[in-house]
Amino acid sequence: MKTLATLLLCATLSLSAAAQSAPDKVVYHIDNAAMQATKGLRNIRNHLDVAPETQIVVVTHAEGVDFLMEGAKDKSNPNIDYGALVSALKARNVRFEICEITLRNRNLNKGQFSMEAEYTPSGVVRIGRLQAREGYAYIKP
Repeated sequence: MKTLATLLLCATLSLSAAAQSAPDKVVYHIDNAAMQATKGLRNIRNHLDVAPETQIVVVTHAEGVDFLMEGAKDKSNPNIDYGALVSALKARNVRFEICEITLRNRNLNKGQFSMEAEYTPSGVVRIGRLQAREGYAYIKP
């Protein structure tokens, strides 16, 4: 009985140590580029500056996809080129995903978007699965 208790304690401690050494996983949710894109991209850069091993996925839908369009700039500050910011974050292993339902609903096509972007059938389903099944923390800038 004592041996079983010792084995269980060791297993628990090993799992705890493994969980502490695993990188954080975070999903950033952007559904309004005008209000969230510049702030969100800055948050992600700062996040990675402090915790560079963090796995980050940015899921966009609705008007949130707009900053991933080719040539997109911040409307309130045209000096901010989203393409350059996204490329820099992509180089740091950030994934950017666009909702395909949004594309259909807004009559957009994949050719209008940065090659840095990937696609997901549903942005909200993707966010839910990242949280529930893959243990991602949720941030909405």
